[in-house]
Amino acid sequence: MRRTVVNRVLLGVVGAALLGAGVLVLVGGLDLYRRLGVHPPGWWPLTSPDQPVVSGRSRGRWVASSWWWPTVIGGLAVLVAGAAWWLVAQLRRTGLSSIVVPTPGVSGLRLRVGARALEEALENGTAVLPEVERAGVRLVRAPGHPRLRGAVRLRPGGDPAALVEHFEDGPRTDARGSLRLAELPADLRIRVLQATPAEPRRGRGRRGRRGKRPSRVE
Repeated sequence: MRRTVVNRVLLGVVGAALLGAGVLVLVGGLDLYRRLGVHPPGWWPLTSPDQPVVSGRSRGRWVASSWWWPTVIGGLAVLVAGAAWWLVAQLRRTGLSSIVVPTPGVSGLRLRVGARALEEALENGTAVLPEVERAGVRLVRAPGHPRLRGAVRLRPGGDPAALVEHFEDGPRTDARGSLRLAELPADLRIRVLQATPAEPRRGRGRRGRRGKRPSRVE
């Protein structure tokens, strides 16, 4: 799963939770339940403007317990550490959004190619082989030049050596020539699926056992 998809899912979940909490606080603070004649259940939070977010009984219920403060501090520490990890992961983004293509002989022209378009072209060029079930390629940053990272899944009986030769002579060479790069290193991870064993047919066994049954003589 790509990082953008994970970010969107996390932001959607956090946004939905914050929106729900905000709606509860707003409805209770404006006393909309009484004005609209709605009678929420007894356990429903924030039903009136005078009701606190956390009641005094709830605040003092577990304070005297020995596990309360370690649990609270540990939970907050995990939350802060997770938020910090997510922030560092965003700042250390390795993927490229675009790449500059040299234009020799043309002054003042700056040509950029979208990284996603190049990745799709490499994936389509790799998936041409009939034994390729799935191919994924990413263009990442590297010191001095971009780098390719690919993951290919082959069907049972696929030849990894033939795939490497095809990738080297086809998609990778075409991409290096199109981008006018002296070198374009690539890391290719190949996985060959195993063939599922065929299940024995039960009907033959039954017919065989029936055939071996001795005939009845009266």
